[in-house]
Amino acid sequence: MKEKWDRLSVCIIFLLVLYTFAAAAGMETAEMQTVKVELPQTAGSWTKNAPPRTITAENIFEYMDGAGELYIGYRFDRLEVIEYEAPGETNILVEVYFMKTPDDAFGLLSLDWGGEPVDFGAGARQGAEKDINWPYALYGEGLLRLRSDKIYARIMAEQETPRSKEAVLALGRAVVKDLAVPSSPTLLGRLPETLGPGWMLRRERTSYFRSHLVLNSLYFLSHENMFELGHETEAAFALYEKDTPAGPLRIFVLFVQYPDARAAGNALGHFQRVYLPDRAPSPPERPIFFSVEDGWLGYKLTGRRTAFIFECPDKQTAEAFMDRL
Repeated sequence: MKEKWDRLSVCIIFLLVLYTFAAAAGMETAEMQTVKVELPQTAGSWTKNAPPRTITAENIFEYMDGAGELYIGYRFDRLEVIEYEAPGETNILVEVYFMKTPDDAFGLLSLDWGGEPVDFGAGARQGAEKDINWPYALYGEGLLRLRSDKIYARIMAEQETPRSKEAVLALGRAVVKDLAVPSSPTLLGRLPETLGPGWMLRRERTSYFRSHLVLNSLYFLSHENMFELGHETEAAFALYEKDTPAGPLRIFVLFVQYPDARAAGNALGHFQRVYLPDRAPSPPERPIFFSVEDGWLGYKLTGRRTAFIFECPDKQTAEAFMDRL
């Protein structure tokens, strides 16, 4: 009887191990699955004029001057460029950026929320609930920008006409057709809609990124990468505003999430040395507030995350903001 139960136990353990490996293999396959985008040969009167041109990190600076760092900073894998032309019409350019994660695709769109939101319908959003807070496609003046799964795309008509707009939107619909649009990065969920009486989040001034070069374009603090941002970090930057009789007041919020608590602590020390060189380093376990040239600055380290607030009108507001954050 004992041998029988021993054999049964071995069999059960074997099946559990086999199941674990199968599940892991399935997850890895899903993770590694290549996202594909198939664009039509024609869109209205426009027709592809050549096979897609592939741009990688090695030659992106040959394709675009100055902006290549932006896409590399968002963990860009490759870019496919397709042109459409039509008799008597200007060309339509399609740029499809293949990113490492959906959050990177979201980040690129979050750098500019300008334009009218476009909804391609439930059929174009398979596998995801509609994210009511953040649009996934924006159109304005002949340019459509969108995110879908790990894809970020720009579709541009050289000259906007009713016909070119229809073709641009048709191409955008083709991009998102078989892709899921995930929700926004979880880090943005730490940004409340309101922070104290009258202070409202400005969504059109909220961005997600990984690179200090992007941060500098949003809010310049230093040429040095004092927050130690990089591909393994996540950051969210937001503006809160409050209307007053004298005009609107503004407070800026920066969240940074690091791979671990040690990296977060090292980065905070780097920030203190560069931005507050005349101040003694402060213990990270409690909020710190300083009066600086443009208002009150506050920051706090919690585990692997740091929160910073800039340009607070007074210490009391800074303390209230940090409590909410």
